[in-house]
Amino acid sequence: MGPLKGSNWGEEARGVEGPSLSHRPFLKLGTPWVAAAPRMSTPSIHCLKPSPLHLPSGIPGSPGRQRRHTLPANEFRCLTPEDAAGVFEIEREAFISVSGNCPLNLDEVRHFLTLCPELSLGWFVEGRLVAFIIGSLWDEERLTQESLTLHRPGGRTAHLHALAVHHSFRQQGKGSVLLWRYLQHAGGQPAVRRAVLMCEDALVPFYQRFGFHPAGPCAVVVGSLTFTEMHCSLRGHAALRRNSDR
Repeated sequence: MGPLKGSNWGEEARGVEGPSLSHRPFLKLGTPWVAAAPRMSTPSIHCLKPSPLHLPSGIPGSPGRQRRHTLPANEFRCLTPEDAAGVFEIEREAFISVSGNCPLNLDEVRHFLTLCPELSLGWFVEGRLVAFIIGSLWDEERLTQESLTLHRPGGRTAHLHALAVHHSFRQQGKGSVLLWRYLQHAGGQPAVRRAVLMCEDALVPFYQRFGFHPAGPCAVVVGSLTFTEMHCSLRGHAALRRNSDR
């Protein structure tokens, strides 16, 4: 990965910019089945404290342990740059089959997992990555074209760039479980006040189930494609996380 732009906080880029592309991929959080911090910690493995999930009505829970395994049957943890290849493999298969493009290329996956691993979350089944979310911090009220590649450590908004589920584990509600878990995780970081994403109009009802509400048309446009920007306050999710940690 080449040198990153924006290491100096100047007028051109107030955040840390990822690799630039002549043709940006599109499609944030694809279809429902693809679904898709105050101080930033160092790039290390961020394991989450095991806790029961409190899911909204109608969202299936995680599958229970059927038998004893050497590796945990189900593990949720923040991702690292070492996970980037596995993340991109799932993302590429999920999004290319639907849209022909990926929200993030491999260098951008590594970029975000290096700068802000605590804003990612992976679901591992017996040690195998089966679903993930990658996010970064944003410090403006609305998303812009810059938000696709920037991480702004002073921001209070978690921008969800991509959510994808391995093809062998789709149609099982895993995207819903992972998104709910991610919102609890992000809400547990005191500096993060809300989550934001962009999606196609048909997916608006899906994300409303998790507390997102439409903020209007997104400023990010790709060719003839337009998106709806969705916002979600994390205050309620933070309370759920605190209660589950007791």
